Formats: sequence, C-alpha cells, structure tokens
Amino acid sequence: MTSFAAALARGGVVLDGGLGTLLESRGNDLSSTLWSARLLLENPAEIRDAHAEYFRAGADVAITASYQVSYEALARRGHAGAAADAVLRSSVRLAIEARDATREEAHGRPAWVAASVGPYGAMLADGSEYSGDYGLTVPQLRQWHRRRIQVLAASAADLLAVETIPSLAEAEAVALEIAGTGKPAWISLTSAFGALRSGDSLVEAYRIASDPAEVVAVGVNCTDPHDVATAIAAARQVTDKPVIVYPNSGEQWDAKNRRWMGSAEFPHELVREWIAAGAAAVGGCCRVGPTQVAAIAATVRG
Repeated sequence: MTSFAAALARGGVVLDGGLGTLLESRGNDLSSTLWSARLLLENPAEIRDAHAEYFRAGADVAITASYQVSYEALARRGHAGAAADAVLRSSVRLAIEARDATREEAHGRPAWVAASVGPYGAMLADGSEYSGDYGLTVPQLRQWHRRRIQVLAASAADLLAVETIPSLAEAEAVALEIAGTGKPAWISLTSAFGALRSGDSLVEAYRIASDPAEVVAVGVNCTDPHDVATAIAAARQVTDKPVIVYPNSGEQWDAKNRRWMGSAEFPHELVREWIAAGAAAVGGCCRVGPTQVAAIAATVRG
C-alpha cells in the first residue's frame, strides 16, 4: 500500500470528520468523561460502523476513537495497566475492520488508520483543550503522554494523529515523545486568531512540532474554518512538511454549558483556497459529518 507520506506528497488526501459528534447523531450518549471512548467499552460495533460511514463518504483516513482515552479515566472504570493498553489497541482494530469492510467501495484508493492522541485537556473533560491552561511543565506533560504514545506507536495503526494541541508546552512534549518511536505521525494544533489557544506563538509551535523525523505532517484542527488559512501560512514559515487541515463546522463549543452555539456552515468553497495555500489533506473535526466529508471529497478530487 502507498505510504501516507507518499500520498501527502501528491496531495488530495481526504480525512474523516468528527467521530464523537457522528456517534452522538447516531443516538449514543457520550456525556461521560470518556466521551466517544466510552463506546470502546460498551458498544464497539457503533465505532466500527461510524468509521465505515466516513470511508463510504469518501474519506481516505480514519482517526481512531482513542482521543479521549486516558489511563486515569479507564482506571476509574476498572481497566488499569495492561487492560487499558488493550482498550487503546481496540480503537485501532475497529478502524482497521471498518477499512477492510469498505475496501471494495474505495474503488482502489488506499486508506489509512491514524491512531488519535488527544491533548491533556481532553482527559480533564472540562474544555481545557480550548485554553491549554493546565499548569503543567513540559516534563510532566511528557510523562502523561508517554505510555499512550508508546502503546499506539506499537499498534497496527499506519500512523499517529496527535491532535488538538493547544499550547507550546504540549507541542514540545508530544514532539519529544514521538521522536524515536519510528512511527509516522502528524501533529495538529488548535488555534484562534492567529495564535495557539493558549496565546502562544503558532509559528514557534509549528517549528517545534515539525522537528522529529517521525512527523510526516503538521496541521490544524478543532478550529474555526476561517482561521485555517492563517495556520497554513504560519506552518509554511518554518517547515516544508505537508500541512493537513480539519476544522470544525463553524459552530462554537460552549464548554461551561456543554453545548454547540451558532450555525453549522462549513464553507466548502474554502477547501479550494486551503489546497491552493498548501494543504495536502483536508477533512473535518467537530460537527462535520459524512455528508460534509463527501462534499470535501468531491471538491478535492474535482
């Protein structure tokens, strides 16, 4: 199969959309601190079927349901140590099963599974990934990320999707932990108004994130569609590595009241602009579902 890095070099890769919000739209209750990862324990078939929806819509990449998996949350559910490792690996297996089940519908296009590594703030389940205000040092963040990255790097996933990174400290921590794993990875930041969510320099974060040899792309996700072009330009200042983009629908998450606000107007006319600016892969994050991914695929593939 064509490597993901080679596909990015050609461009026109289509990522999936928001897994958690698709699962919610399918009638699943994701109100626990595990969010979509809850279904890894309670209804894994739903996760596999959601991945399959995205592949059928035209996605080339499935991002696993491990985003919100943390050892702390799993331990509270009675899954500690090796049992928690197995839960992480199961997220990869389900995405692979979905890819295999839809292979004929891909019409010969290669497809990849990217193991999601979410930020520390996702474990807190309080919206902290939208601020990066953790009060932790780089060594502390490295320690927290280490085992999860190691387990997923050793899994059957094609690459790691380190995503929604909101601060310079966490960008440095994950870059240092990825280095030496030998597993291809992308590191995707979350930004607003030309800076990281923490207010740190987006350009400096891309410089740090692009440094490990394992990092085959940098990106931006879980951000407003209108902030994407600025993020692409910031990455282009410091790296020649491919840039991937998968913004939210355009709605805003109210972390205090736990609800989406505004209108869902994913502006697909922007997709061509992102590609012209250098985006090698395009998809969606929160509130971007299979219908929108199909529209993205149609735009990307002409």
